[in-house]
Amino acid sequence: MKALITAGGHGTRLRPITHTQNKHLIPIANKPILNYALEYVSEAGIKEVGIITNREGEEVKEAYGDGTSFGVKITYIPQEAPLGLAHCVKIAEDFIGNEPFVFYLGDNIIVGGIKRFIDEFYEKKTNCHLVLAKVKDPERFGVPEIKGGRIVRVEEKPKKPKSSYAVTGIYIYDKHIFEAVNAIKPSARGELEISDAHQYLIDHGYKVTYSEITGWWKDTGKPEDLLEANRLVLDNIKAEINGRVDSNSKIVGRVVIEEGAEIINSNIRGPVIIGKGTKIVESYIGPYTSIYNDCLIEHSEIEFSIILERCIVRNQNIRIEGSLLGKDVRI
Repeated sequence: MKALITAGGHGTRLRPITHTQNKHLIPIANKPILNYALEYVSEAGIKEVGIITNREGEEVKEAYGDGTSFGVKITYIPQEAPLGLAHCVKIAEDFIGNEPFVFYLGDNIIVGGIKRFIDEFYEKKTNCHLVLAKVKDPERFGVPEIKGGRIVRVEEKPKKPKSSYAVTGIYIYDKHIFEAVNAIKPSARGELEISDAHQYLIDHGYKVTYSEITGWWKDTGKPEDLLEANRLVLDNIKAEINGRVDSNSKIVGRVVIEEGAEIINSNIRGPVIIGKGTKIVESYIGPYTSIYNDCLIEHSEIEFSIILERCIVRNQNIRIEGSLLGKDVRI
């Protein structure tokens, strides 16, 4: 089995952050989002990974190289224009060949990884296996109609959803998906829709099955989703102090302080993670905050926020809360 991971797109809903950074490299709990996807496929025993990049894909290539650090071999597949998820599959046909594969949207994070879903794909001897999650707003997603334990229809962002399930960004296919993506036509918005490919498989008698997520899953396409994903990941961290904490500082709860970080006369209340080379001086850092590498926080209060690398925050009279600060920001 191989894996195909998306790392393109322009992250329009995350602007202005994505004006200077690929959205898949934004850190969640001080780890780039795409790291989670690569860890999941590696943990599942997959060795060959294709990554779909856009025309600005050099940043991703520089970050991950040939994949050695994750125990995988990465092939980069450029998508010249955002022509849809089914188009991502279409242009990867030469890379995938006749093997089954996981198609993973790189801005998704899921608890527990993906091995269970791969096992169920094989157990059910299916052509297409979708991973579903119950959501409050299914109209934002592809929505399945389910009868007798099988998916009989998939609609993309319907006004009147037939179920409360969303098709998440995790799909497992055999070779027949290429028949589908080569047969469908672009939608009204000019894209090859993955929901149309799934419907093609259903209409042509192929077996489309599903698993339901029992834990949490987040599509990190919006700032509030990033903050919520950060909260969920931080809920599972273990305390680890590798930086320097002076005697006037107070650390409460599960806090990670990475090597080279300094905490001076400050209060840190976890869950919190402080990155390498970051300095916290006479400040309060509250729960569910991730501060990335080489930042300086002085005489300020921050809570439930994500602070990217090399930010400088000084002398803030009002607590910064529920915020996402891009790299090199100064306030």
